[in-house]
Amino acid sequence: MRDNGRMTNKNPIRKDTGSAKKDAAPKTIALNRRARHDYSLEDRYEAGLVLQGWEVKALRAGHLAFTDSYAQIKGGELFLFNAQITPLSTASTHVIADDRRTRKLLLHQHEISKLIGAVERDGYTLIPTAMYWKNGRAKLEIALARGKQAHDKRTAIKERDWQRDKQRVMRRHNKDA
Repeated sequence: MRDNGRMTNKNPIRKDTGSAKKDAAPKTIALNRRARHDYSLEDRYEAGLVLQGWEVKALRAGHLAFTDSYAQIKGGELFLFNAQITPLSTASTHVIADDRRTRKLLLHQHEISKLIGAVERDGYTLIPTAMYWKNGRAKLEIALARGKQAHDKRTAIKERDWQRDKQRVMRRHNKDA
């Protein structure tokens, strides 16, 4: 077809340039396995984080430890305490890096009001369980948790061992048949 003396193509063939994201799945930065052992986890929420530039670079390198961290509500806002993001050795000299600073968590107001009710009235604790990348942004999974007693932990361990033994017996039985 001719338009203004030039040939135009209505359906150009587009080549895949490879610029599309190859992995759309979230990439895990760190997991808090200790939380599953020490607490009974119930509802989970995904929260964004307010981070500085050096913290994002350190997270990309995997420098995160939040075994003793917790979230707390202050003034209608949610904050993460005691999470350690170790700065890279190449961090800028003009920025003073505080690795255990308090970081603000971003949630919708209705989610924060639910959490306030659960924490203040029902005695729950907010524990971070995982941190991961989602669409290029760092996200934190926090869970409403209740502390486990020592006998609860022992019961959970016995139950886990029994499930493992049961699977072994079933595999042996299926091999023999």
